[in-house]
Amino acid sequence: MAIKQPDLTINISNHQSSLQIFKAAASNFISSLSGKMFTFGLGLMLLDETHSAISFGINMIISPIVGLLCLVPIGNLIDTYPHKTVLTGSLTARTLALILFAASINLFTATAKLIPIVLFLIIDAISTNINDTCYSAATHELVNAHNIQRLSSLTQSAISLSSILSPALGVGLYSLVGFSGFVILEIVATLASFGIMLTMKFHYHATNQFANSQHAPVTSHSQFAKFHSGLNYMRSRTMIKITILLSVILNFLYTAVTIGIPYILKDQLHTGNGPIGVLETGSAIGMLLGSLLLTLLPPTGQKRLFLKLIIPVLILDSQILLLGVLFMTSQSPTGYALLGSFIMEILAFALVILNITFQVYLQQTVPTKLLGRVVATLTTVNSSIMPIGTLMFTLIFQSTTHGGLVLIINGILLLGYTLLLLRPLNQAIHSEQP
Repeated sequence: MAIKQPDLTINISNHQSSLQIFKAAASNFISSLSGKMFTFGLGLMLLDETHSAISFGINMIISPIVGLLCLVPIGNLIDTYPHKTVLTGSLTARTLALILFAASINLFTATAKLIPIVLFLIIDAISTNINDTCYSAATHELVNAHNIQRLSSLTQSAISLSSILSPALGVGLYSLVGFSGFVILEIVATLASFGIMLTMKFHYHATNQFANSQHAPVTSHSQFAKFHSGLNYMRSRTMIKITILLSVILNFLYTAVTIGIPYILKDQLHTGNGPIGVLETGSAIGMLLGSLLLTLLPPTGQKRLFLKLIIPVLILDSQILLLGVLFMTSQSPTGYALLGSFIMEILAFALVILNITFQVYLQQTVPTKLLGRVVATLTTVNSSIMPIGTLMFTLIFQSTTHGGLVLIINGILLLGYTLLLLRPLNQAIHSEQP
């Protein structure tokens, strides 16, 4: 059965769309660059104070848990109230939390610093979740249908560029201004992003789905009932269900790459830190190139959707396998760095093409009134599996001296799983064609 397309009749000119895209990309670049440097500075400070291995992983534990616990209220909040109002409240709360964090962090010493850090990271995770989901749900209010792909691509380009710049800037700034300087920088960056968002025009539909939001009583029953309607919609979409089956396994097995690369290179191949940084840079460059490519290409809607989704997945699977093969061969540190960065560049290129293609597909096919709940659910499902993968692959890598073999097996498993889903995915796409 063909799906009903969302109403995209809001009148937004190409000039207005271009201006909105520029503002969204600038806001994303500022917040992503400062956020990545802040996380880096936080990890270094914690490592200096506590000498704990969890210093650089505490946010990876808190964010998925917060996302899971707040899934229902965040999804409902975004689909109930005007998106600009929600973003204003979220960014205000984050700014106040940063100010309180800056004022209180030096009142604690050693492991006691974890108290204000954990409290802030909880608020930060909630705010980031709201902001990311809200911007995704507000796509049709910011640009016209012709510019949806450009918006997604350029905002991803801004994030990728920040990933390239943040490691070097983070090291330099931490040596120059210390952690206190990072906190001040993050407050300034948050205020800058806040200011840009306030200048953006959110074009609400004439039949505003938020019209009666202030008069609806909020109860736990109504919260779950409202969210359940979003789940029912997702159950009715075979394409979304197939994609969840693919993305959950992909995210689970991909954690072997994020954990395995630094462990294999440094602890098993004894290459030092240099090649690790080169591979991370290659990954960031691949993401930037992929997002820029989609910015330059004209939007093609849902034409050849099957190929646009499955080819990046197959490339990703094969690159994980090749990465394992590289680590199983005898190379110099320079060889690992050069070949590994090339593989990671292709892998990240395919990954960003896949992510943006599916984001655009959702924004083109899911009714705006349901986008918040759908995006929040998909994001939470994908992120919640990663801590499990992190724990499992940490144990696996520590119990073997052949980490490359683990990546080879993962690549083969992913390739086999992808081939199993080829037919169901193709059938789902054809069944939902308008």
